[in-house]
Amino acid sequence: MNKLFGVLMFGLSGVVGAATDAHSILKDSDQARGGGLPGIVWEIKVVSRDGERTDDQQRLIVKAVDDSSVAETQEPARFKGSKILQVERNMWLTRPGLSKPIPISPRQRMSGQASNGDIAATNYAGDYDAQTSGTESIDGESCYVLDLAAKHKRATYDKIRYWVSVKRVVGLKAEFYSVSGKLLKTARFEYNNTIEHDGRRVPFVSKMTIRDALIDAETTMEFGTVKVKKIAASEFDLGQMQ
Repeated sequence: MNKLFGVLMFGLSGVVGAATDAHSILKDSDQARGGGLPGIVWEIKVVSRDGERTDDQQRLIVKAVDDSSVAETQEPARFKGSKILQVERNMWLTRPGLSKPIPISPRQRMSGQASNGDIAATNYAGDYDAQTSGTESIDGESCYVLDLAAKHKRATYDKIRYWVSVKRVVGLKAEFYSVSGKLLKTARFEYNNTIEHDGRRVPFVSKMTIRDALIDAETTMEFGTVKVKKIAASEFDLGQMQ
């Protein structure tokens, strides 16, 4: 009996350990896309292509800390001053001329293949449960393969398969799925930016390319002028947006 109990406990500890490792990998990888930092500001340039047609370039300034972020449109001129505010799991849109902010979903498309939730700081560790499913190579780089399941309906995607570099602990590739398991989009990431954090230089995302799984359409998001800095709480005050 004692022997059987010991075997069961050993097996249970292995499962718990695997879950903890997956969560730790995910949490560490979030940092390279804005998660878990004391505050961060960056610029995003968004270009979308649908077949042969290319949309106008958009430029946004994003400020984020913890589970809060605000993205303000700088270009094109007709959308200048529009803002998307995220506080925990809630999102609102406001623009000059609107009497009050409009509640929106992180899953709504912001531009082309990019959803509203894609422009906010990444908090995959807070929004998804993670499990490891082995390792694979992406462009010759060994990666952990993580299967992510949304903890709540306000997560940007229902399921994600995520490839995280073993050496650099940054996400290199993602596949986004519906709750039924249908592949919706794929994404690839580049990390040519660096930031200063805790006295060390760490990589930060420079480019995210999102492709539709069914049609010839893609959206490229380029990240620049990245700075780690404290953000005033008033920046995320819904009342200020009104």
